[in-house]
Amino acid sequence: MIVRNLTTDQHALLEFKHQIIDPHNILANNWTITTSVCNWVGVSCASKHRRVSALNLPNMNLTGTVLPQLGNLSFLVSLDLSHNNFHGHLPRELGQLSRLTFIDLSFNFLSGEIPSWFGRLKKVLYLSLRNNNLTGTIPQSLAKISNLEILDLRYNLVQGHIPPEISDLRNLTILRLAVNQLSGSVPSAIYNISSLHMISLSFNNLSGSLPEDICRHLPNLEALYLGSNEFSDSVAPFQGVLEI
Repeated sequence: MIVRNLTTDQHALLEFKHQIIDPHNILANNWTITTSVCNWVGVSCASKHRRVSALNLPNMNLTGTVLPQLGNLSFLVSLDLSHNNFHGHLPRELGQLSRLTFIDLSFNFLSGEIPSWFGRLKKVLYLSLRNNNLTGTIPQSLAKISNLEILDLRYNLVQGHIPPEISDLRNLTILRLAVNQLSGSVPSAIYNISSLHMISLSFNNLSGSLPEDICRHLPNLEALYLGSNEFSDSVAPFQGVLEI
């Protein structure tokens, strides 16, 4: 059973390799059937069951799309494809990777809406989609990632309101939504996330007022970035970084 499953992982990764442009031929020369998939560049396997547990390929100048076959890496815990040239939509098959705890797809050219299937990935602690071309609204389903600690959606083309359901993320420490096209007011429910250390909302079209006693609601807040919005008033001083 273990051999068959590892072959499944190998097949998924070889499909991925064949569909991307690898200008330095790092994967072409290393990802071969003559070596164990667990020894491939950017691939790690769990010591117990020897299934692929991490696919970390940042800063490799790879170009292509994120293939649905990656959804077959059912033991994947970490996925890092940041600082590459991936484009297109994120396939729904990635929503099958229920063991993921770390996702970094930042600094690519991904497009389309932020998929609602992220809400199925209950174990994710870190999710970064920063610096892409993502559109649409922030899906309410993100609030179902109950363990999420860091959410970074900066530098995209996301519109609409900040969903109040985000307040369900009771372990959230960093919320970064700056440089998008968000509008409306900041939902008061966000001030119930007492674990927050940083909120970054700069360069949007947000409006309305903010509570004067924000520090009482968010006792752990260390940095608050609000600049280049349309808020109607200022925030009372607090011990931390404040940009209005």
